[in-house]
Amino acid sequence: MAVNGSQDLDPTLVLLTVEEAARRLRIGRTTCFRLVLAGEIESVTVGRLRRIPADAVPAYVAKLRHRHAEAA
Repeated sequence: MAVNGSQDLDPTLVLLTVEEAARRLRIGRTTCFRLVLAGEIESVTVGRLRRIPADAVPAYVAKLRHRHAEAA
């Protein structure tokens, strides 16, 4: 297991916790939860748990970049 939270960058992870996704995006946990609830970042439920597919993080960033390019 990695040290100092670097397991968040483990490329083998398929699903991330909201906290792990927030750390990857360098945003706060609360902000990440708001994005999930608003449908901005894809998420799934596993039982009672909320998880974010690892590929949803770069997809969200791509969506932001596309919006920025359209606005320019």
